[in-house]
Amino acid sequence: MGKIKRWWNDHRPTTRRLAQLYAALLYNAHIKGFAEGKIYTGNMKALCTPGLNCYSCPGAVGACPLGALQNAMASVHSRAGYYVLGIVLLYGLILGRTICGWLCPMGLVQELLYKIPTPKIKKSRVTRALTYCKYILLGVFVLAVPLWYGWTRQLPLPAFCKYICPAGTLEGAVMLLPHPDNASLFSMLGGLFTRKWVIMLVVGLACVFCYRAFCRFLCPLGAIYGLFSRLALLSVRGDGARCDGCGACVRRCPMDIRRVGDRECIHCARCMAVCPQKAIAMKAGGIVLMAPDEGAGQAAPGAAKRRRLGHVLWGIALGVLLAAVLWFNVLEPAVLPVLPLNAEMSEGADDIPTGYEVGMRLPEFEAELVGGGTFRLADTRGKVTMINLWATYCAPCVQELPSFAGLLAQYPDDIAVLAVHSSLVTEDVGEYLAARDWAMPFAVDTADDRLFRLVGGSALLPQTIVLDRKGVVIYNQVGSVNDETLLGLFQQAKEL
Repeated sequence: MGKIKRWWNDHRPTTRRLAQLYAALLYNAHIKGFAEGKIYTGNMKALCTPGLNCYSCPGAVGACPLGALQNAMASVHSRAGYYVLGIVLLYGLILGRTICGWLCPMGLVQELLYKIPTPKIKKSRVTRALTYCKYILLGVFVLAVPLWYGWTRQLPLPAFCKYICPAGTLEGAVMLLPHPDNASLFSMLGGLFTRKWVIMLVVGLACVFCYRAFCRFLCPLGAIYGLFSRLALLSVRGDGARCDGCGACVRRCPMDIRRVGDRECIHCARCMAVCPQKAIAMKAGGIVLMAPDEGAGQAAPGAAKRRRLGHVLWGIALGVLLAAVLWFNVLEPAVLPVLPLNAEMSEGADDIPTGYEVGMRLPEFEAELVGGGTFRLADTRGKVTMINLWATYCAPCVQELPSFAGLLAQYPDDIAVLAVHSSLVTEDVGEYLAARDWAMPFAVDTADDRLFRLVGGSALLPQTIVLDRKGVVIYNQVGSVNDETLLGLFQQAKEL
């Protein structure tokens, strides 16, 4: 029993490690998403989490602030992303890089990789110089490229997410692709995915040898929060009156800091244990949250009160986590298809079952069009019908829409087209379409995703559904299509 107790005392997780695990679980409380291979698309997805956690992770219940910021930059030609800018500013002013040290799942992954026994790369002038790389990535891939594409081409391009981010590859692709229901996604993979896969492996390997390599050298979100190092309410600070300038805190810190609390400090509070003068504490404004012991058997003033407060806060936090897990996996109202009275999911007079899978007849529906008017599926009988699911923030969606408009213009008497925008709207869809010459019907899905659910849609975009002249589904797949593919589908459906 004594050995077990000694082992536990030597290996029990620290408060910070528990906070990291807690944040990772809370951000990804949609646990059933991993089992179902589906992304959560409820109303909470519009909120940004503080740490780097990919929107496409099947467990994610919120958006990544870095991805949201890039989409805000891409939409600046039509409207400013005040919400995203405001939430990032709020996180920076209240928490700063404490988020990196305590509340970021990617930080936890990096620290666990670093525990693998290997020779380690020590910090130096070279690693300090490399910390500026993340500011370059912030300026180019998070701000400049999305802003330029949005302003000049009216195309959303979250460049860092698309070309670099290892979190997206790990949490999004790696978590979704193994599920059998997502086998069709493999057809969308190409050179870009291969390059991102290599980047993820290289970054992961670097984290084995170099403490928090991604966080220190590449993460633009850490760069943003680092700008608030002097302003953040919650931070680790040194007491200048007690500090004798020995430099133990800087030498023992694995990050590239020059002083406690600077832009590279993630406020992990490990320096408190190595400061011989006990001059370092974690504070929220003037309130001391963590402080070192004054000496053997002597607790810092207020330590007992802080412990009691900590127990209360952990109790509340665990209650919140339990409530979140129950809500997102059990209690949240089930989202069921809402069909017109004449569109029951049953077999019709010709024994063709009703549904959205290939070989089924799609249920009748009506959709209010952007700019006025109504699209009625019943009115398309005798024509080939194509339904495209898209969103303004989806670059592949935007790039393929002209193909649908071109095919409709070429065969106006033989084809009907409806493009349905996701209910998740980041900018005014009407204004967005007014600036483009896409002559075809557009609709925005309802808040309960009625149209998406009617055709078997999800958060994975784009998706195309093709019906023959009798309204029977001959094609329903996620992935981009081109002019040649659409023409082939049209000819196939026309002959049935």
